[in-house]
Amino acid sequence: QVHLVESGGGLVQPGGSLRLSCAASGSFLGFYVMAWYRQAPGKERELVAVITSGGSANYADSVKGRFTISRDNAKNTVYLQMNSLKPEDTDVYYCNAKRPTTGSNSWGQGTQVTVSS
Repeated sequence: QVHLVESGGGLVQPGGSLRLSCAASGSFLGFYVMAWYRQAPGKERELVAVITSGGSANYADSVKGRFTISRDNAKNTVYLQMNSLKPEDTDVYYCNAKRPTTGSNSWGQGTQVTVSS
């Protein structure tokens, strides 16, 4: 089972940028489809971006053109570059790893992103 640790969250002003990192241990990240989700209190967890082991990425409509997901399999790390941040991007962001061949599904502990002036 892969273990995931997110970092890079914090407080940023509207229009600013943050880069989230998700470091994996216990397994080679190249086996996994990686994704970032976010969740506000009382709401369902929402898919933000997903990237396959081959590097193909897809995004929620709400973040297209502003967020970029990337992966460095050699460093066993996935990133989420977030630009032009808006107050509605404020959430806890979670890293997720799914291994298609085994069905395993792992989550990180989450990192808070707050966009406020």
